Order: sequence, then structure tokens, then C-alpha cells
Amino acid sequence: MGLWTILEGFLLLANALAILNEDRFLAPRGWSFAEFSAGRTKSFKGQLIGLIYATQYMRVPLILLNAICIFVKLVSG
Repeated sequence: MGLWTILEGFLLLANALAILNEDRFLAPRGWSFAEFSAGRTKSFKGQLIGLIYATQYMRVPLILLNAICIFVKLVSG
């Protein structure tokens, strides 16, 4: 397993987190960003929710990274 494979795995994970819908998936399970106060964001669950929301805000760079990954796969085989 090389560095490229690890980077592709992280890209796939970021894509999976970016497409989660708050109203349909996160809020019914208690993972809404609005439910956490400023003091509870230090917990693991708060950090994970912050990561989910950070990836949702970074959708345009994710689209560019996906395009680069697809181009490299097409060129290298």
C-alpha cells in the first residue's frame, strides 16, 4: 500500500462526510451542530461533528481533488 492509495482513501472518506445531509441523517441521530454548546465541542463527538461540517464547507476543493484523482487514474492506468 503506497502513499497514493492512502491519499485516495482519505479523499473517499472526505467525500463520504461531505455528502451527509443534516436534516435527513445527522439531526435525527443527535449529531446536529446546533445541539452542541461551545463547551461540549471539545469531546470526541463534538470534534467529529466539527469535522463533518468542515468537509461540507470544503466541497469545491473536494471537487477539484476528485478531478485531479480521476485525471491521474486515467493517465496512469
